[in-house]
Amino acid sequence: MTDAHGPTIRTLASTVVYTNPWIAVREDRIERPDGSHGIYGVVDQLDFALVMPMEDDGFHLVEEYRYPVGRRTWNFPQGGVRDSPSPEATAHTELAEETGLRAASMVHLGRLDNAHGTSGQRFDVFLATGLTAGPHSREHTEQDMRQGWVSQPDLERMIREGTITDSCSIAAYALFLLHTRG
Repeated sequence: MTDAHGPTIRTLASTVVYTNPWIAVREDRIERPDGSHGIYGVVDQLDFALVMPMEDDGFHLVEEYRYPVGRRTWNFPQGGVRDSPSPEATAHTELAEETGLRAASMVHLGRLDNAHGTSGQRFDVFLATGLTAGPHSREHTEQDMRQGWVSQPDLERMIREGTITDSCSIAAYALFLLHTRG
């Protein structure tokens, strides 16, 4: 079987092996283009929005403890909202929840695959400007979150030095750079 881009893999069977409110893990039995069989482990997660709140030639970031990597990390506000009417609505919600900021303008910079080797999860990147401050409404799981503003040169330094390691935030920054170059 092929599609417009070449050979595809056919799913023979799919079994959910684990689920919780945030993720589902499934094992798919597959058939490759040459007829050989194999398995794929796939993590299903809600698509999400990542917001780059820009103000005064810099960006607002959030920092929190990330259990899977065992340390606090800085990143752009991001998250998913079940039953959201649109990625832009999700971006507005996540920005307000995590930072308290509201954006007058939300420009879509792109849609990316999060971890295309293990998940079909995608995310939309938005540049938020015209910011006004208000109260945040973080989820209980975000109780240790804090917020900070960094200049664009400091953001780049944090990426170079490994202070920011969130691949989604770094990919979003690359989209921002392409956007600003026209």
